[in-house]
Amino acid sequence: MRDWSLSPGDPLYLTLAADARLCKPDYVNDHIWEVELGANDPERAAISLYTTFGLRARSMRLSLRFTENNVAVTDPNTFFTKPSLRRFFPNFLTLDFVPLENLHVSTEFWVPESHAVAGRVILTNKSNAVRQIKLEVCAALAPLDGQSIIPTQQQLVNILAGQTSGIAPVIFMTGGPKHGPGPLPSLMLDLELGPGATRQITFAEAALDTVAMSFELARHSAARPWEAERARIELLDASQVLDIRTGDPDWDAAFAFSQKAAHGLFFSGSEHLPNPSFVNARHVDNGFSRKGDGGDYPPSWNGQSPLEAYYISSILHGAPHIAKNLLLNFLSTQDEDGELDNKPGLGAQRGKLIAAPILVSLAWKYYQATQDEAFLAESFPKLIKFFWAWFSSAHDRNRDGAPEWDHILQTGFDDNPVFDVWHPWSQGLDISLVHSPSLEAMLYREAQSIVKIAKQLGKPEEETMLVLAQAETLKKSIIASWNANQSFYSYRDRETGLVSTGQIIAKKKGNGNARPKVEFEAGVRLLVEIQTKSPAAKRPEVEISEYFTKTKGEVETILGHQFQWRTGGLVATTQKLFTRVGRVSVTGLDEKDKVLVKLIDTTGEDLTLALPLWAGIPETQQANALIGRNLMTADRFDRPFGFPSLAVSPNPDADTVSMSVTLPWNQLIGEGLLAYGFRAEATRLTAHLMNGVIQNLKQNRSFYNRYHAEKGTGIGERNSLHGFAPVGLFMQTLGVTILSPVKVKLEGKNLFPWPVTIKYKGLTISRGLEQTVVTFSNGESVIVKEEQACIVEM
Repeated sequence: MRDWSLSPGDPLYLTLAADARLCKPDYVNDHIWEVELGANDPERAAISLYTTFGLRARSMRLSLRFTENNVAVTDPNTFFTKPSLRRFFPNFLTLDFVPLENLHVSTEFWVPESHAVAGRVILTNKSNAVRQIKLEVCAALAPLDGQSIIPTQQQLVNILAGQTSGIAPVIFMTGGPKHGPGPLPSLMLDLELGPGATRQITFAEAALDTVAMSFELARHSAARPWEAERARIELLDASQVLDIRTGDPDWDAAFAFSQKAAHGLFFSGSEHLPNPSFVNARHVDNGFSRKGDGGDYPPSWNGQSPLEAYYISSILHGAPHIAKNLLLNFLSTQDEDGELDNKPGLGAQRGKLIAAPILVSLAWKYYQATQDEAFLAESFPKLIKFFWAWFSSAHDRNRDGAPEWDHILQTGFDDNPVFDVWHPWSQGLDISLVHSPSLEAMLYREAQSIVKIAKQLGKPEEETMLVLAQAETLKKSIIASWNANQSFYSYRDRETGLVSTGQIIAKKKGNGNARPKVEFEAGVRLLVEIQTKSPAAKRPEVEISEYFTKTKGEVETILGHQFQWRTGGLVATTQKLFTRVGRVSVTGLDEKDKVLVKLIDTTGEDLTLALPLWAGIPETQQANALIGRNLMTADRFDRPFGFPSLAVSPNPDADTVSMSVTLPWNQLIGEGLLAYGFRAEATRLTAHLMNGVIQNLKQNRSFYNRYHAEKGTGIGERNSLHGFAPVGLFMQTLGVTILSPVKVKLEGKNLFPWPVTIKYKGLTISRGLEQTVVTFSNGESVIVKEEQACIVEM
């Protein structure tokens, strides 16, 4: 078991929550805690546990105070030795510090289940004198409604108790404490420590509906067999986490915290999902559903999406069964048409869209890591049915063999300015009206994965001939999206297959007619934008005609319900194509409202357009151009903290979107680099991504939803899965795939600037710059110097 020594200034992630591998967390009432190591604010200048009970209180803190000779200390900045993090797990951590001279303290915090937290304080007198030490556990509750913490008794036992938003936090302490003198309510023990003596005390907090219920849970939590529980936690961790040791301790910590945090996102399966599933972020403000069923949870807590499932599976390299469980959850939602839900949740939530087609690829990836052929055989019929569901008329609207996205939420890039409606600088184009290379690339790779699975299962080739034919159709569509001038892929109109450059062709104020009188060589699709201060009150109707009279040419009427709300107004895309526009007629607006009619603009360039690289579509020359002229060019995508979402910002105000680094998408593109042999470039990308993760763990003790590509600052929600360190990409770039504790695949060479050692279930892989040594649990070693892919097994 690895002992760390991480102090303030090092990468730190100090969130604790109930671990679904060891208990059954409460999905609708989950108390999440964060350990604080002091702050400039005097009220927080202590080693403390902090929560809001999922926004059921303004704050709740439990802190430690040490007193000797009437001198009390709480602030870690005044300790003789500041706190150092020695061990950490999703629900448990150990801190070492010296608050008073020669008084060594080890403190362990543990969240045994969703409604309780426990602590153990071990004090050792390293001096030669007998010492009188007062130890206090202090509590401070700022309730939303109810009562702050007060000293009281329960069953003749001194406790602390309060009330907030329908729960009653109670603090219990072993050893027969008395109530402390203040300034905060506390439980206090007078300890006499002889030379070299050690004492330990345990305390616990629980918050249930009543003080009596909370007291019983707190007392029970404090009485649990601490050493046995800790040993259980450590053994579980050793069996499911990679111990990665690089030449950089910051990297090691980031990889370890990411695996800890990823395991900490899981909840047990429910009646609505058969297997454990995850939330996207777990921090002190999360975890409480006022409706009691999770139906009111925000997007980060309302289900598992395919891209996020792919990413969390790659982080938890040491627990491949997680991918299987997540796949089984998706498969449990399959309907008679073969569709899988895009975001099934533990509280019966459903995304009500077809899942992004990355699940067959995940199933094949899972099989490669586990050789679980039984799962392949069981899931293959469902997966192939899911693949074909994408080619129904509901998703392939013009039946050309290249489907379209139904909604921007399927893409994993919700802020894409080509399609998004929430930003004033976004266009709001209907995504179902364009060919998206990202979707086509996913489907192409799904087809290739189906063929590999069928071959592994010994299926006759006839079963996959149609799949291969469909893949060729997809490939042709993707090839047609190639922009040779930019060496990049483009969005294209669904019907014309053309790239369109946006321009305004008509504008007016209020109701009435406009006569733009414009003609086009080929049919064009139009975007109608209404700028108004009160879009909710409007029911506009816009009629677009090729000619001024209605009697000839194309005419399309856009009714009020066809418009989408957007920042500053409404927007709609025409279903028809126009070769000319002679009249725009508007009704239902105020005289100050503005109407703009534009050609749609599909020239926007975002990172998802590079996904054909991941699917293996481009020829070598095209791949070299895409990588050299785009991905690895500083004024395009090659930025200090990873690949940003957009190559060029559409607006100065769009910086947090255009420069945002989303790690799941960077993971896919990184895998594409490796597939084409660009190991050095993948190594560089991994280092850039790690820079952003580490910077935020050091400065804010948090992961973030995204990172700024130029500054590395965190963007969006804290503790988000999207911002965890890319363990999977690192392992692939290093060229190490652990197939089992007795079997390893090696390929390429280590291009990182230091040797890397990985330990897992008794297996040790030491990958130097020139050779790799694989040592098995029985002591047998194998040395590999070749770069060609090989399997090493005991």
